[in-house]
Amino acid sequence: MTDTPDNSAVPTRKARGFGFERRAEILAAAERVFVTHGYAGSTVRRIAEEVGVSPTALYMHFADKHSMLMELGAGALDRMLAGATTIVDAQGDPRDKIKAVLSAHIRFGLKNKTAYHLVFTEGARDIAKDRGITREKAHLYYDILPSLVGKMSKAGRLPKGSVHGVAQTLWAGCNGLVTYLINMPTFGWVEVDELIVLMVDGLVDGLILESPAAT
Repeated sequence: MTDTPDNSAVPTRKARGFGFERRAEILAAAERVFVTHGYAGSTVRRIAEEVGVSPTALYMHFADKHSMLMELGAGALDRMLAGATTIVDAQGDPRDKIKAVLSAHIRFGLKNKTAYHLVFTEGARDIAKDRGITREKAHLYYDILPSLVGKMSKAGRLPKGSVHGVAQTLWAGCNGLVTYLINMPTFGWVEVDELIVLMVDGLVDGLILESPAAT
């Protein structure tokens, strides 16, 4: 009788795509750790423990925690850019597009609290200092607002303020609303839909005219 070879000691070959799956696991774990402990209080070792691998194994996928933050931020910004670009590319008055972009931004933040936290609060300073694609995407996303506001200025529909002054006011107001809603969930807010309409309409209607001012 022929003996059956014992293959128990032969390492099992990793299935195709395993590396991508592990990379996704690491990013998901990093996201949880960043939110729980803060970016400054997070370490590669802590993230590795969250995944269930050694720090050495984690370094095979990411050089450091900064690279994890940048990839998480880039992913969130890709989704936000895609949504805003769809709005901008559609037919319509730029003023209405500004309202739609701001509303979409608020709703994204409230639906994706972790991603919002990493891009606009906890990780904002690191993204601003980054020299790679993530900072570039952040600039591209913000630049949508001054681009639209600039069209309003050329059309004589900014009664006061500079293009960037108006864009930054719109930006700060909407980000402030998202931050408060996320950080103070038990305050007793009215319905979110009402707050979004009041915030966006209040800002845009107060800063941008429906039609050029009469001369």
